[in-house]
Amino acid sequence: MEKRLRLAPSPTGLFHIGTARTALFNWLYARKIGGKFLIRIEDTDFIRSKSEYTKNILEGLNWLGLKWDEEPVKQSERISIHKKYIQKLLECGAAYRCFTTEDEISDLREEQKNKGLPPKHDNRHRNLSKDEIESFISQGRTSVIRFKIDEKIQIKWVDQIRGEIKWQGKDLGGDLVLSRRAIGYEIGDPLYNLAVVIDDNFMNITHVVRGEDHISNTAKQILIYEALNFNLPTFSHAPLILNSEGKKLSKRDCVTSIDEFKDMGYLPEALANYMAFLGWSPKSAESEIISLDEISKIFDLSDINKAGAKFSWEKLNWINSQYIKNMESGKLCKLISKYWDNMGWEPPSKEWAIKLAILLRDSITLLKDAIDQSKPFFLIPTIQKEGQDFLEKNDSETSLKLILNYLNEQNAIKVDKEKAKEIINEISKMYNVKKGILMKSLRVAFFGSLSGPDLIQSWELFSESKTDISRIKRCLKLI
Repeated sequence: MEKRLRLAPSPTGLFHIGTARTALFNWLYARKIGGKFLIRIEDTDFIRSKSEYTKNILEGLNWLGLKWDEEPVKQSERISIHKKYIQKLLECGAAYRCFTTEDEISDLREEQKNKGLPPKHDNRHRNLSKDEIESFISQGRTSVIRFKIDEKIQIKWVDQIRGEIKWQGKDLGGDLVLSRRAIGYEIGDPLYNLAVVIDDNFMNITHVVRGEDHISNTAKQILIYEALNFNLPTFSHAPLILNSEGKKLSKRDCVTSIDEFKDMGYLPEALANYMAFLGWSPKSAESEIISLDEISKIFDLSDINKAGAKFSWEKLNWINSQYIKNMESGKLCKLISKYWDNMGWEPPSKEWAIKLAILLRDSITLLKDAIDQSKPFFLIPTIQKEGQDFLEKNDSETSLKLILNYLNEQNAIKVDKEKAKEIINEISKMYNVKKGILMKSLRVAFFGSLSGPDLIQSWELFSESKTDISRIKRCLKLI
């Protein structure tokens, strides 16, 4: 039998990291067991669902490298089918019309609250006669469809992550609402727990992997599966992603959409790699830097922890930096060139751009870091106080004049890495000037401060862009 897993997001917001990790676990397990990874867009919330969110979700999955195996299914296109199954449940006596008004439900909730009882419907219309139903309809009352839940029943299943789970019927909040309110004998729009069962059965889903916040829904859905004589899928409930305080990750933690991770400069392979370890503890991985294809070979749902997984910016940043350090120089150059283009910066040549990418590679954590770190190579920087202090307290003026004279005597030669070392060594020996003074003076001239990337490699870039001499002259004027 073909193994089939699915991601079923609601397009009511941007693609969030919690949904992305659920997608990742489904994708990895599908690849591990030779199954298929499918998409179902649950867009039956007509007020909040938007096509742009659907587009955002699919683009986010593509960006992360989580390709699906069949055309995505739209739940909204299947409403008539959902209603047919609700009618079937009505006809077999597993469901009934409930005419309880919103005011009556509010009164019931208030009464239960005053008595210290949990909120729960009292199933008051479970056994209405045909005459009573017609009487309510004639009064203009609308009705929902409720699914009967035996309070004495125990629902249990073996979860691939949590082992055996048991749920008591009495703890499910009373008979389950299957559809929204409708007039007369109409059936209103189907609700989540009914639609998801029908659609998972339609798509032949064999494994349902989702967050632990769905555990109570699973108990309700199993009852619907059984009432309709559908085959039960295998369920797995992954832990939630938590913030540093151990609470569910939310927008307040400055973590929202996958788009934001992308805009901040995270690589898709790095983010996917990090998400895989959010709750998953492999027995055989020798490194934390591992591709999705490699992860899929060792991934198993039984290795996912039951406890919540704390989100760590530090760990994500480290993984991202490792991917950048190991990236092919041409690819890295292409990625950070987009940031240069946005700033209006134009490299003098493609070769120069690649050299700059190589120079900055080990110091970049996020791709957007390339903006600040590249800036001195495109724009002449302001001399910072620490640089100005160094120029005034040391033999910097003499050092820079010696370097400038050397370059002028050599008719503005192209300074590569070897030539840069040669110039520093010759001037140091010839004029008895410390190499440290020479190099720090140059650094201030080039970067405006005493910090920055490798000076020798940087000099080569400034020489190729023909800005090394002008920067030295500018600095001498400011001393």
